[in-house]
Amino acid sequence: MNVDIYDFELPEDLIAQTPLLDRTASRLLTLNKQNGSIQHHNFKDIVDYLNPGDTLVLNDTRVIPARLFGVKEDTGAKAEVLLLKNVEHDTWEALVKPAKRIKQGSVLVFGEELKAIITEEGDMGGRTLKFVYTGIFNEILDRLGQMPLPPYIKETLEDKDRYQTVYAKNEGSAAAPTAGLHFTEELLDTIRAKGIHVAFVTLHVGLGTFRPMSVDRIEDHVMHEEYYTLPQETADIINETKSRGGRIIAVGTTSARTLETVAQKCGQGPIVKSSGWTQIFIYPGYKFGLVQALITNFHLPKSTLVMLVSALAGRDAIMKAYYEAIDQEYRFFSFGDAMFIY
Repeated sequence: MNVDIYDFELPEDLIAQTPLLDRTASRLLTLNKQNGSIQHHNFKDIVDYLNPGDTLVLNDTRVIPARLFGVKEDTGAKAEVLLLKNVEHDTWEALVKPAKRIKQGSVLVFGEELKAIITEEGDMGGRTLKFVYTGIFNEILDRLGQMPLPPYIKETLEDKDRYQTVYAKNEGSAAAPTAGLHFTEELLDTIRAKGIHVAFVTLHVGLGTFRPMSVDRIEDHVMHEEYYTLPQETADIINETKSRGGRIIAVGTTSARTLETVAQKCGQGPIVKSSGWTQIFIYPGYKFGLVQALITNFHLPKSTLVMLVSALAGRDAIMKAYYEAIDQEYRFFSFGDAMFIY
């Protein structure tokens, strides 16, 4: 399949630049994957589409302030680093700018308390670097780092917490699992009160979020690795839900990819706790093992995320829904409106 079949024109003014004051005030487009019917709602109405005995699976990763601005130690030239993956201890994979001038052996300085030594060079601005500092790294990062907002967001984010879900817990992401941004604690309490289980997985969003597909054929694309964890408590809830005939509903594509990674590992047996690195790439033709419904945002043209939702609902149904969302002036991407595929 050619990547271009997932292209569409999106007016720039539909790209949401700031989050709404009320997280639950977003709009909600629902898509029935069986008959293709589309309806329009407020996000709070999601409760009406969830049944007692269903399980919502949310990604509790926490975004780190992963964008650092500093200088090269030898020349004083400006340098930018975007942390993507903690390899081990103080060693990270990152994207750097300007990549042509930041080579292996370069030393970058961030204020008076943090330095980074470039230890390896990769492609497309990728570098491996080792940090040198005194104190606690996460505290230094909180002071010096900025939230790594996607490049299509031009506005300054005044409140860092608005790029975190209310249940964010495990630090390590270079981007937020944005479908979860629509939930508040009050809405989650309402969902639980209806008899719907809420379970958590962790997937630290990494390099693949920031790199466009560079191939023409979808089948030739290789996803970058991201670290995931599915705890035994969540495995138990999933197994019980399946045994009772309830649905497994992923909140966001990151939760979906985690669930499907574990489903592949467990095969026909019960779901058990699992952790590791995943490169799973879900596109049409894929047969889902766990995910039956999905809450998601509206994604970029020709992105792997559009392909994932098309695998669940069908390309034609997704394209129809996207064009209707554009016609109805829905807000797109990270701070935008939501879609429920069921």
